[in-house]
Amino acid sequence: MIINTGGRTDTVHYYSQWLLQRFKEGFVYVRNPMFPEKITKYYLTPEVVDCVVFCSKNYEPVLKRLNEITDKFNTYFFYTITAYGKDIEPDIPDIDTSIDTLLKLEKITGRQRIVWRYDPVFLTKKYTVQQHLITFGHMAARLSGHVDCCIFSFVDFYKKLENNFPELILPDTDQMNVLAEGFGKIANRYKIKIKTCAEKNDFSKFGIGKSGCITLNSIGRANDVSFKPLNHSGMRKNCHCIHSNDIGAYNSCPGGCRYCYANDTAETALENYKTHNPLSPVLLGNVSPLEKINEARQKSFLVDPPPQLSLF
Repeated sequence: MIINTGGRTDTVHYYSQWLLQRFKEGFVYVRNPMFPEKITKYYLTPEVVDCVVFCSKNYEPVLKRLNEITDKFNTYFFYTITAYGKDIEPDIPDIDTSIDTLLKLEKITGRQRIVWRYDPVFLTKKYTVQQHLITFGHMAARLSGHVDCCIFSFVDFYKKLENNFPELILPDTDQMNVLAEGFGKIANRYKIKIKTCAEKNDFSKFGIGKSGCITLNSIGRANDVSFKPLNHSGMRKNCHCIHSNDIGAYNSCPGGCRYCYANDTAETALENYKTHNPLSPVLLGNVSPLEKINEARQKSFLVDPPPQLSLF
């Protein structure tokens, strides 16, 4: 199975101590987002976890101890670095600082395991089509030869954004085509593979792929392992990824990014963040002795999985 550490919150940036502790102890508890009283236990061992997928906007907090995970597990890293400043991403390092951190990450993991995410792409009066192309070009020049590929997507409009980010402008079809064509040309110039994430539009005429972010092919190639053939059913609409199990929680990322889809409001996330206990097996709060824990059905999908230990 695939474990995802960053789909619901930026675990690496804000909960790195907890994350490392969970892997040290070899298990984690995860509350069901729809039914919080339902808790699932996942074992975090190489025998049943085929790959640990990370997604973060800041890997600096975990770099010094990341080998505690990379030495034992197959891993794959998405590093989100966008064109936006503190007005949109108030707690995220600036572009060049983020790229410097990515280069440190590369020394630990190698280029093949790192994917640069440039998403979501949206417009405001400040972040115009031309500004995106200028910034993307600057970033591509610095990242050339240091990432496996680049993934971008246009913003999905959620109802909550009407209140959280009213100045957001959805790019129209012509603007999306101009951006996609520009991204494709820039990526080609700097020899960076590029594809979209969960996009209904086809930009293949601009040299842009559409195979999914988390695929067994990309994970296997990056880690030199082979997977059994499995259907990539996707995680949401227009998604072509392999299923992964997220160990985080919604409404828990205190970063305050204006476009965040995982938080209802920034205030809610901050309040929930205050309940975090780094030593708890669950991300937010603690588990009551009266709560029932169900063990997940976990098995490896590798062609040659590691020998099973007596975990269960």
